[in-house]
Amino acid sequence: MTLNSAHSTSIVIIYSCAHGKPAGAFAFIPQQNGVLMARLKLLRDGVHRMPSIVRYLPQGDREHDRVRMKANPLRRLYGTAKWQKLRWGVLQRDMFTCRTCGRLEADTSLLVADHITPHRGSEELFWDEQNLQCLCKRCHDTVKQREEKRGGR
Repeated sequence: MTLNSAHSTSIVIIYSCAHGKPAGAFAFIPQQNGVLMARLKLLRDGVHRMPSIVRYLPQGDREHDRVRMKANPLRRLYGTAKWQKLRWGVLQRDMFTCRTCGRLEADTSLLVADHITPHRGSEELFWDEQNLQCLCKRCHDTVKQREEKRGGR
């Protein structure tokens, strides 16, 4: 769990007693002279019954991801800093506006830098900025995918 302050991000760690139940929490707050550690209030009884928020992909989903990565090795490039920089440039160029529906979106996690012509393994097409457009996630996952399945582009 993280808390955002005006200048930095704080990290909250929930700790437990010997019986394994959550007992309290500490906040690690970055300061100019180091890290300030502040104890937060003790947790109320019953918190130990809260479900864990840590989830793992089921084996089937992990296998699905492995198969997708094997089919298209360029998928690994989406996680690179170079891709993130290119994606941000495309979103800025298109002024955070979906080219399909014209929606202006402030939340960039809902925007996709979409390949106009699918790269299908071509690294040249993958990195070509002129082959990228800004789409909202809704249009990308519906309209664009339907076009590609029909054989368009």
